[in-house]
Amino acid sequence: MLKLRYLFNNADLAEMLLQNWEHDQPSSQLFSFFRISSNATYPFRRAGQTCFLRFCPTPEKPPEAVVAELDFIRYLRSNGYNAPETIPSKSGSELLQKETPWGNYLATAFKSSGDKPLNEVDLQDEVVFAFGKALGALHRLSRRYGDPKVRRWSHLDALNWIAVTLKDASGQELPLTELTLLRQYFSSIPKDPSTYGLVHYDFELDNVFFEPVTASCSAIDFDDAMYHWYIMDIEQTLDSLTDHTTEADFQHKKTVFLNGYCGEFPLQDNMLHRLPTFRRFANLYSYTRILRSVQETWENEPEWMQGLRNKLSAALRSRSALFGTPIEA
Repeated sequence: MLKLRYLFNNADLAEMLLQNWEHDQPSSQLFSFFRISSNATYPFRRAGQTCFLRFCPTPEKPPEAVVAELDFIRYLRSNGYNAPETIPSKSGSELLQKETPWGNYLATAFKSSGDKPLNEVDLQDEVVFAFGKALGALHRLSRRYGDPKVRRWSHLDALNWIAVTLKDASGQELPLTELTLLRQYFSSIPKDPSTYGLVHYDFELDNVFFEPVTASCSAIDFDDAMYHWYIMDIEQTLDSLTDHTTEADFQHKKTVFLNGYCGEFPLQDNMLHRLPTFRRFANLYSYTRILRSVQETWENEPEWMQGLRNKLSAALRSRSALFGTPIEA
């Protein structure tokens, strides 16, 4: 998640960066549909097709992380996986680093699949099965990914980043205790190529699209990918499903999802009982990202920023509810 100072609509910046790509005029009519979290994403049209410009300030993300992301996407596409297609800039580069009046930015562009995200689709069993199948296929290909020249970070890198970020803040004793508990837990569980590899990390309903003719799914937004246990992706996905299914229907949908997943990639039964602990990693990681985002304050903040700050404060309280409690082996 970007720092609060970057979480605002900047159509002028988007328009400036977009000039590096061929596009239909005018694109500014679509800019009201922007989305900002770990990146700013603005839709535009190119040869009549909807596409997306994605950018973020370089102080928030090293270029190497985006290079590694694009390499993994390229690998997935070369193996038939339905990952987003990048659009080369006018100079022929997939990734640009540009100095702007608002600072230095990294920018990429992607074609849209044209399908609906799963959070806008009726989650019939066919859809949920395809959802699981898509994640299983992703993990199957991840296991064969090999050793790229530029690597994404790992769960250990994330834990180290959490430690530094929490220690730079004040009053974070309980989150630091949670960090210690998770370090101990992860050092005690098996890690091998059948259970651990490069995961999407954000394989949630708004990042996965359903194509009804082929009854298959495609995925976008590999920005948060990291080396972790594959069960991490399953936990994130199932947590996303709980927000879009009734409590009575969830267990059935979970079974359908896992059936689709296991048809592509085997799941060790002894990993499923670990799901609650991986939720605690997700909560601590999210807590720390939010904490970093809101640490800076300014006088006379605009109303939108005050409203967002209130929402994020509530999220901090929610994420930290179990911090410091014992973790079951």
